[in-house]
Amino acid sequence: MQIPGHIDPITTGTVPLRGGNRVDLVGLTREGIRGALEEAGLDAKAAKLRGKQIWHWIYHRGVTEFDAMTDIAKTMRPWLTERFIVGRPTVVTAQVSNDGTRKWLLAAADGQEYEMVFIPDADRGTLCVSSQVGCTLNCRFCHTGTMRLVRNLSAGEIVGQVLLARDALGEWPKGTMASAPDADDEDDDAGHYTADGRMLTNIVMMGMGEPLYNFDEVKGALKIVMDGDGLALSKRRITLSTSGVVPMMARAGEEIGVNLAVSLHAVNKEVRDEIVPLNRKYGIEELLAACAAYPGANNARRITFEYVMLKDKNDSDADARELVRLLKQYKLPAKVNLIPFNPWPGAPYECSSPERVRAFSNRIFEAGISAPIRTPRGRDIMAACGQLKSAATKPTRAELDRIAEEKQAALG
Repeated sequence: MQIPGHIDPITTGTVPLRGGNRVDLVGLTREGIRGALEEAGLDAKAAKLRGKQIWHWIYHRGVTEFDAMTDIAKTMRPWLTERFIVGRPTVVTAQVSNDGTRKWLLAAADGQEYEMVFIPDADRGTLCVSSQVGCTLNCRFCHTGTMRLVRNLSAGEIVGQVLLARDALGEWPKGTMASAPDADDEDDDAGHYTADGRMLTNIVMMGMGEPLYNFDEVKGALKIVMDGDGLALSKRRITLSTSGVVPMMARAGEEIGVNLAVSLHAVNKEVRDEIVPLNRKYGIEELLAACAAYPGANNARRITFEYVMLKDKNDSDADARELVRLLKQYKLPAKVNLIPFNPWPGAPYECSSPERVRAFSNRIFEAGISAPIRTPRGRDIMAACGQLKSAATKPTRAELDRIAEEKQAALG
């Protein structure tokens, strides 16, 4: 597979915020697009047809301008342009790591900033998508957790990250429609083109924010991403990560159905209360019971437990043995991802030594549970796990403490 080079093709910092009073169609369902067209004045039959065509152009072809939608009559395109847009986030900065990892700082229409990361590998390419501006939680090892929660991202802003990544990677089908620009309105299948191979093969909801505290918008976005007539990414190639919002986990399995990853990071109450303070509300036992009940989890679709390796905090042989005991007690189809801690300015922890991480991994493997060690990616551009944070805010240590206290009080 081709690995992206070090020159990002997207022009940064120059994309104007568009829209005004126009409706952005990105993030709307098929029915939502049809409804918007009807509200703008089309009759029901025309709205259904145009909605189907526009959906195809947005999500299968990656088109952002109505003038490029060649199976829609020329006389209709200006009418659409006056009333609607097909939006993208504004790219504030785009960086490429020495290892090929890409990070984008994005701005929404209201100027709020968030980040996404693309991680290329030999056999896959994974897009790490954000669900919030800032974060609801205050996990102590995570740079994003030092930010205040500004707001949830909309379904359109979440799906827009995927569209923008495909723009940058040149992943939309190539070729043109074979039919004339003024194709018969009823000829939905006119023209032929081919889709090239993909570098973006997987999505992880592991960027900024806690996805299950923005459930409805995340659900709406992922339904669009998985739709077979559009982006068509299989649910088996999408993973949603949670720090343990127990009441929403069953709904996520039933209503979204993607793979589950759980930010565990500790095996006892004292340590997890410290590094994942949500544990004070939903404890380890309650969390693991919810994992055991997660719809669709089995040996073919194991739950991933993320475990960041912190020196002298959670990395002992005793911790490894307790982790194995817990996973077996709850009979969990599990895989443990061991994540060497990725440092950031002011971080209160250090990474476990490579020897300690290997010993921890070996203990878990010996018990028959997969425990690969994740290779840090994008550290030089602060794109690695736990490093995402908009540079727009640089709070003092006292303010960080206040933010943590406020978040914990809000969580109860």
